[in-house]
Amino acid sequence: MAKKVAFLQGNEAAAHGAIYAGCNFFAGYPITPSTEVAEVCSLELPKLGGKFIQMEDEIGAMAAILGASLAGSKVLTATSGPGLSLKQELIGYGCIAEIPCVIYNVMRGGPSTGMPTGPSQSDVMAAKWGTHGDHPAILLVPASVQETYEEIIRAFNLSEKYRTPVMVMPDEIVAHMRERIVFPEPGEIEVVPRKAPTVPPEQYKPYDTSFGDVPPLASYGTGYKFHVTGLNKMQDGFPTTKAEIVQAEEERQVRKVNANVDDIVTFEEYLLDDAEVVVIAYGSTSRSARYAVNAAREQGIKAGMFRIKTFWPFPDKQIKALAGKVKGFVTPEMNLGMCTGEVERCAQGKVPVLGIFRVDGEPINPDQIVAKIKEVK
Repeated sequence: MAKKVAFLQGNEAAAHGAIYAGCNFFAGYPITPSTEVAEVCSLELPKLGGKFIQMEDEIGAMAAILGASLAGSKVLTATSGPGLSLKQELIGYGCIAEIPCVIYNVMRGGPSTGMPTGPSQSDVMAAKWGTHGDHPAILLVPASVQETYEEIIRAFNLSEKYRTPVMVMPDEIVAHMRERIVFPEPGEIEVVPRKAPTVPPEQYKPYDTSFGDVPPLASYGTGYKFHVTGLNKMQDGFPTTKAEIVQAEEERQVRKVNANVDDIVTFEEYLLDDAEVVVIAYGSTSRSARYAVNAAREQGIKAGMFRIKTFWPFPDKQIKALAGKVKGFVTPEMNLGMCTGEVERCAQGKVPVLGIFRVDGEPINPDQIVAKIKEVK
């Protein structure tokens, strides 16, 4: 039987992908250019017994999904730019309390109100450094409507597997463009369930490291009673200021992600076997990059593309390996060099890294990239 096919925009695909992943609770606040996610969830979740709630603001929306997650729901919120800034304190709460959740943020021009309807890729650093303190960070950056659907499923899986907030950040172009999407059959894509406790309620500790770096998480309302706080905590969830416990807990929370980069980090390699110049791109900019690489090849230049799909953790290992093989990197992005700085760190001065930066609300076009490829060559 033929699979279901639809013509959707990226935001609509994100909502449907979340539902495929088992999302049954959405809380958000309308903000351009992400509002379509809320619109679809408001229509579809009630049909499936799920809950949709429009909160009074972005802070309330983030608080709502954390509470719903602790009650056993798979949860989603959607926002953009200024909304992400408002959510940051509670994102940090989700990190230290280790609460699974997915934050979908459509990147638009900034800072502040910026350019609400224009594309940008300037929120990627906010995904890692936006909330204070040391904490894990997972960020996925899809480049098509189909990939937005699939990556938000992966975001839910990673949030449950590693018990941490996960962000998905398409730029405005990916979020609003329409493309053909093929819906997977139920069970075709793995959906990771939450790891439930195997001990009775009287023995349960929400941060019991005897079960590994990712302790099982009970759901409120199932007979398990436990304490949750934004303070540094002991295994029973209650606050502590004991130096050795705080040190070990902070390290564990970061280690559970950093020690599993091979499981988390994904990327695409395009025409890299003999490439002398590599374009490193992500999101909609990678679509221009692919065209540019093909155009450069037609002109006799051995160009290739490394497409970042997981921005955090950053694909250090892969880019360091490429730096030892190629003549240079080109890094087009709709910001003033956020990814470029990471590539320079990985390149360690071995090869030049030439950036192309646009923050004027217009996409980077293939001709710009081809010209920069020629500079390296």
